[in-house]
Amino acid sequence: SYYTHRVIEDPEWSLATVPHLTELCLQHIVHNFEKNPILDCLLPEHQRKVLDRLSTGLPLAVTANLISDEDYWKRCCTDRWQVCDISNYGDSWKRMFFERHLENILKCFIPNTTDPKQVLELIPLCKDYVWKLEVDQFLPPVKVDQKEERDDVSDTGSDFGLGEVSVHHYDLGVLITALPHLEELHLTYGVKDCGMNFEWNLFNFTHQDCCNLAVAVKMCHNLKVFKLTRSKVDDDKSRLLVRNLLDHPCLVELNLSHNLIRDKGARAVGKLISRSRLETLDLCNNQIRHLGAQALAQALAENSTLTSLNLRLNCVEDEGGEAIGRALLTNTTLKSIHLGSNNLSEPTATLFSQVLAQNTTLTSINFSCNHLGLDGGKQLLDGLADNKALTEFDLRLAEVGQETEYLIHQIVWANREAARLGSLQHPPTKPL
Repeated sequence: SYYTHRVIEDPEWSLATVPHLTELCLQHIVHNFEKNPILDCLLPEHQRKVLDRLSTGLPLAVTANLISDEDYWKRCCTDRWQVCDISNYGDSWKRMFFERHLENILKCFIPNTTDPKQVLELIPLCKDYVWKLEVDQFLPPVKVDQKEERDDVSDTGSDFGLGEVSVHHYDLGVLITALPHLEELHLTYGVKDCGMNFEWNLFNFTHQDCCNLAVAVKMCHNLKVFKLTRSKVDDDKSRLLVRNLLDHPCLVELNLSHNLIRDKGARAVGKLISRSRLETLDLCNNQIRHLGAQALAQALAENSTLTSLNLRLNCVEDEGGEAIGRALLTNTTLKSIHLGSNNLSEPTATLFSQVLAQNTTLTSINFSCNHLGLDGGKQLLDGLADNKALTEFDLRLAEVGQETEYLIHQIVWANREAARLGSLQHPPTKPL
């Protein structure tokens, strides 16, 4: 028969209907999208078909500023990363993709080896979609052979030390000042998963790094949250950073935890408290002693914006603890203070019993891992007698005695329950 004859001559011949011309056109658009991107002039239903078929591997130069469809960027994210939580990215898949893509480039950037164009060419493509950057690794330059270093230094007559010259990291200045929407910057200068190649200079946040970062942050006028943690930031570097953050128009949260800041650095941060809009300050796990705590307390007594202060894992001792307590007798804005593991004892507890009796703003206090003692615990209990504001009070391993800790917990629990019922009766009004 005719059909049998056709099948024998052409194995690919089929009785299936020839696709519509529209379908053939859409297939052609998808196949040639990289060379000739056509999208906006299509009907909505045709746009949908094209977007569903486009490869997630297309160059960003083609897709970045042309495709706004969230489903396409969702595919780009899920194809690349196993864990994708868009709640951390303003519920935007496109924002997630560009922020994480840029972060990955920065984490793998090797100074003097990686072409800076990798970052520079990405700026016009991603600048409208980046609100936050979290970079927990900065790679140092590749280590040059020691003999070559010696020969090079002897030839040039350079006076620079080899160690300092070889470990400067990527300068973020050009990048973050070109991101108009950047509001959060979380940085850690170190190397992850270095294994047997561990060397201390892989974790060296140099003075030049600090100068570059300080200038960049000063120019980032929309920055609200700045975190620089686990980066060996000492007094000199913290003072340099603070000098460039004074009178910042938007900064509300500063995190310098797990660094090497001592009293001079704390004094500088105290000055920043007085000359900024800071609401949250985290100085956990530094080397701040009583002089630094006194400087912070002086700023706290005069401040009207700070709501949270974390000084956990320092060594402010009773001189510092009492200074902070006296500041809280007049401060009316701080809601949370963490003084865990600061070698505090009964004198601090005595002063804070007055704070608990007078201060109506504090809702959370943490005195864990101190030596407040039985008498200190009883004084705190007396101070809480008429307190209706405190809803969290951590006294674990503070040596206040089991009975006292239980009675304090009962008072705090009652305050928390009253606050919960009050919030149900008078829910907060949403801003228009």
